[in-house]
Amino acid sequence: MAFQAISPKEIGENLIHLLDDRWALLTAGDRQEYNTMTVSWGGAGELWNREVCFVFVRPKRYTYQFIEKYDGFSLAFFPESEHSHLALCGSKSGREIDKAAQCGFTLAHEGDVPYFEQAELVIVCKKIYKQDIDPKCFLDPTIEKNYNGDYHRMYVGQIEKVLKK
Repeated sequence: MAFQAISPKEIGENLIHLLDDRWALLTAGDRQEYNTMTVSWGGAGELWNREVCFVFVRPKRYTYQFIEKYDGFSLAFFPESEHSHLALCGSKSGREIDKAAQCGFTLAHEGDVPYFEQAELVIVCKKIYKQDIDPKCFLDPTIEKNYNGDYHRMYVGQIEKVLKK
């Protein structure tokens, strides 16, 4: 089944459910190099009069160097049957294994932004903002329990294209 481009407003699925329950693969890089990781923290909406997604990546993750280096990233949502593969992509490092090969995923690109053909929904973004999470800004002290001094960097990406099967 081929992808069709749709408007971000036509996504239809509940992104909170997709991220929290089904997870996504965040992929950054280009046609020569890339890495992917499983994410469950993030969201989408309107910011600065633009349709955006926001994601969080810890500096120790291998994907961090790719999202820092390249202008775009993708969020790919998969059928529930691929959940074990997303678990592998969240627990193994791309420094050590070829996650796509291990999962049987086929790499594709929208422009230079990589994603995987096996996804059902792909959101392609251009980075427009980044900021480190600062624990001094936590208004609820219980948030700190999610960290051990290893704070995420937040990336906001303008949605450039949404692909759906």
